[in-house]
Amino acid sequence: MSAEHKFLAVYLGSMSGPKMAAWNALPETERKAKEREGMAAWHGWVEKHKDVIVEIGGPLGKTRKIDARGITEVSNALTGFTVVRAASQEAAAKLFENHPHFAIFPGEAVEVMPVLTIPQM
Repeated sequence: MSAEHKFLAVYLGSMSGPKMAAWNALPETERKAKEREGMAAWHGWVEKHKDVIVEIGGPLGKTRKIDARGITEVSNALTGFTVVRAASQEAAAKLFENHPHFAIFPGEAVEVMPVLTIPQM
């Protein structure tokens, strides 16, 4: 691995938002065709960026929040993640321009943030 920085990309979407509502309103054959198109585009994106992908990541399931009161099931907009390396946050963000997550699938956005070094004691 190079000396470039690592960035966490989180995929965001809403199960009740307008993009998902429009997706669910598609006839099944059209939706299945869009799914195939989206997966082909996703695999193409991975192949194009395989040299900078640190962790392919994947979809995320139901969320449990743990705090001082215990464990509860919560809902949030996180739908998946990928870890990439790039020279800067701007360069990492550019990797996700027109990503299939929102260009084909009903995802809403991708957020990219640096993975920081754990401070030494």
